[in-house]
Amino acid sequence: MRDDSRLPTSPGFWRSPLRGPWFTSVLGLVLLLGITVLFVTGLVSYAAYNPDLSPVNDKTPDKGILGFYLFSWPTHPHWLYRLDQGVHVTLGVTLIPVLLAKLWSVVPRLFTLPPARSVAHALERISLLLLVGGALFEFTTGVLNVQLDYVFPGSFYPLHFYGAWVFFAAFVAHAVLKVPAAVRNLRRAREEGELRPAPEPASARELVAPHPDPPTVSRRGALWFVGGGSLLLFATTVGQSFDGLRRTALLAPHGGADPGSGPNGFQINKTAAYAGITAAETDEGAWRLVVAGPSGTVRLSRAELSELPLHSSALPIACVEGWSTSDQWWRGVRLRDLAALVGYEDDPPDVLVESLQRRGAFRHAALRANQVADPRSLLALFVNGEPLTPDHGYPARVIVPAAPGVLNTKWVARMTFGETR
Repeated sequence: MRDDSRLPTSPGFWRSPLRGPWFTSVLGLVLLLGITVLFVTGLVSYAAYNPDLSPVNDKTPDKGILGFYLFSWPTHPHWLYRLDQGVHVTLGVTLIPVLLAKLWSVVPRLFTLPPARSVAHALERISLLLLVGGALFEFTTGVLNVQLDYVFPGSFYPLHFYGAWVFFAAFVAHAVLKVPAAVRNLRRAREEGELRPAPEPASARELVAPHPDPPTVSRRGALWFVGGGSLLLFATTVGQSFDGLRRTALLAPHGGADPGSGPNGFQINKTAAYAGITAAETDEGAWRLVVAGPSGTVRLSRAELSELPLHSSALPIACVEGWSTSDQWWRGVRLRDLAALVGYEDDPPDVLVESLQRRGAFRHAALRANQVADPRSLLALFVNGEPLTPDHGYPARVIVPAAPGVLNTKWVARMTFGETR
């Protein structure tokens, strides 16, 4: 049955002349660099949520030792999260053609018989299954999240976080086994000036078709095709991070959508109507900001907030989906000044911020003391010289340098300094 060319377990079933160690090695080395950057930027993005600060920030509470690297998220430079998440999402989308080409190039190995020739070979096959499954899972859930299409069961955060660790562990194991051979394949091809695989008979037999079809394109031509696909995805994604290029982001929900014009005409993820915010509860006469601390509780109307010393900050909005805005001019009360109203004159502590929004993730968010103390961190009342609109958080919202968009809570109702639980 193995020699029946009608079955994928037969070497004769795979007839493409493009497959071979050189082609696979080039793709593998590109993915080695790209996926490493993806993993690191993903971990950094997770740290930006300050998950070890408060349960309301932690969407993976059972992470255990996987949170060993977490650190207090800084506020400098103010574009840090914008850069990190923009690279993470744009690079992930750009690598899709490379990943698919790599999986196509090695698919014969998934059907080789016997399934395991030795213990080492069995471990390699298991790591390969975890690698392929993990790659498809991570890229699929990532793309669906970017598209705001939550068809997968459960929360994106734990699925993507735990999936990333499983995938990267298999990736590292596979890289340790295969990178030396990939480097030898490329070195030999360069030295001989032709696309001849290095002398690794077992690998060559599994990848190279014994009876290939006539070639219609060279392997270098196929690499150019894959690279062109990646370039196309890059060009239709990267614009979501730049106002002037936003309409070129055809594959991003926040690319072509028109956010309107005027001072409040920039992207949002969630409208007031979607969040269930009504005009009655944000009305000037009804809304009060509750500020609590060791010296008591203060209730402030929007007019009373406007009478406090106001400051301005130029800060972007950057979201986990990869989109971001340019710097917007925000004006409002410094968070550290609000802390001073309730007993923290010198060293403001962490703060728990609660929204009028009653359902959904991050309707509550905790900020670290260094974020509260930064003079650019505001409870914003105005943006670009005009009052906030309801969709941008009227009557008041938090804006903090370098923080993920979801931590810049909109429709703020209460701030409790010295408490994050």
